[in-house]
Amino acid sequence: MVSLRAMAASALFIGAITLPCGLLHAGTDEKGFIRIQPDEIPWKEVPDSGGVKAAVVYGDPAKPGVYVVRVWFPPGVMSRPHFHPDDRYAIVIKGTWWTGTGEAFDPKSTMPVKAGGFMKHPAGEVHYDGAKDEEVILQLVGIGPGGTTYAHPDDGRFGSSK
Repeated sequence: MVSLRAMAASALFIGAITLPCGLLHAGTDEKGFIRIQPDEIPWKEVPDSGGVKAAVVYGDPAKPGVYVVRVWFPPGVMSRPHFHPDDRYAIVIKGTWWTGTGEAFDPKSTMPVKAGGFMKHPAGEVHYDGAKDEEVILQLVGIGPGGTTYAHPDDGRFGSSK
């Protein structure tokens, strides 16, 4: 059973990356096409993350429907083991993203996914990921409602990749 603390951590993460729709779809034209330039991405720092930033590019991860989120990891920061209620599809936009699976946080055992690479996170499967020696930008796509539940919430949501 998921603890109240884990659910609160999940809500905090979703809240940190959810933005008002007016900001998200400012680039929508009269036919519904959306164009957002890189300098228009609405980055927000994720609280207590060691500098991780996230931006909702499309949709709302807390509501039903497709969403697109970008995540920026500074060098040396990784998420701790967690899972999501929905499948997530990750594309590495910049850097080498280091990924691990299972409940034991072990950055040394992670596998690299280079820029242009892809990874699927199956719903309910525990994983952790982040940056080692360089910044990393990911694009995540899922069908909400999404969320994040940490395997060991007392350990915090982020840790060092060293």
